[in-house]
Formats: sequence, C-alpha cells, structure tokens
Amino acid sequence: MKKLIILFGLICSSLIFAQTAKDIIQQNLDKSGGLTNWKLLNSIILQGKVSLGINDIYPIKIYQQRPNLTKTVITIGKKDTAIEGFDGEKGYAMNYATNKLQVYENYKPESFDNDFIDYENKGFTAELQGQEKIGENLCYKVELTKNVNKTIYYFDVKTFMLLKEVKKDETLSYSDYRKVGSLLMPYRIESSSPKKDGDYVMLINKIEINKEFPANTFKLK
Repeated sequence: MKKLIILFGLICSSLIFAQTAKDIIQQNLDKSGGLTNWKLLNSIILQGKVSLGINDIYPIKIYQQRPNLTKTVITIGKKDTAIEGFDGEKGYAMNYATNKLQVYENYKPESFDNDFIDYENKGFTAELQGQEKIGENLCYKVELTKNVNKTIYYFDVKTFMLLKEVKKDETLSYSDYRKVGSLLMPYRIESSSPKKDGDYVMLINKIEINKEFPANTFKLK
C-alpha cells in the first residue's frame, strides 16, 4: 500500500509539471478573452475608488492608450487632480512637497500590455516554479526573467486567472474578475510594497474600452 501511495504521488507530481510555463500563460490568455482580443484592445478607462488609508478614499480615473500613454486622476473636494502620467514624451507625477505636477526626466512608462503577452518576442524567458497557495486558491507560480529583471506571476490552477504579481518593489493582487466586452478584467486591485509608502486598494466600478480620447488627454496641464 505504501508503494502505491508513493507511486500515486509521483504520477500526480509528473502531471503537475507536465504543464509548462508557456502552457499556463497561454491558458490565461485564452480563458481571459484570447490573444487576438487583447491585441485589439487599444485604450481603456478605469473608474472607481482608491483607498490610501482608513480615511483616505478618493474617486479615481485611469486613462491608458497604446503603446504606453497613461494618466491617473483623483478627485479631491470635487476637483479632478492629475497625479501621474506619460504623454509619449514626458513623464510627470505629483510632487507632494510643492503640491504641483513635476516632469521627471528618468520616468519609465509601463507598456500597455502585460509582460507575459508575447513575452518571448519581448526577450523574456518563463519558468514554472511549482504551485503555491494564495489565500485559499492554489496557483501555478511562473517567473518571467529578462536580464536582471524578474517578475513572479501566480495563476489560479482552476481558472488560470492572474491572482498575484510580484515585482522587485511592488506586489499587485487581482480579484473580482468580470466580463468587459470579450475580455475578463479584475475589478479589485491591491498594491503593497516593502516600504509600505505607496500601498493602496482600488475598487473599480466601471471599465470602458477602445474609446477615442481627445488629443490633449495625456498632456501635462
């Protein structure tokens, strides 16, 4: 009986690792809408509330457009205030010491797509590092590496949805997935960092995709 249990364990283990990192990433893309539909996504508006602390809760809007245009706006006292953005040439963010937007020369905009979309063409390698529980959910743990940059992604073993993303300076958790057009997107995003200086929870109540933005949407004003 003991030998049968060991044999069964070895069989289960081999089945787990029969899945490759590439397979898992492909399953995520397929089940969340398909690679073609993700590539047809050209712009997005996220609207909701962001919690920066117990009593610091603000309405928020995030505008994004290919290839890397972005602007984040929060509402304080019924006034919309841009706190970060990239207009294609300049990256800017709120300087809270002066309470003004400041241009940052070394600002590095993030790509519109997640790194694991077409990751091989972007120069990343993917490695399956086994399984790990995130809360009550068992997940595949996949590491993407490019040069010295590493990011770990946790995909639910049942749904293949992305539940957690761990970068060097930030951990992002995703939940409450809902249908937006042909795509599945998270309506709850939580960010935490080792220094705990930029942690937030964002609860999204509306997502609009492929809207045309006015030409000056992302410009520093």
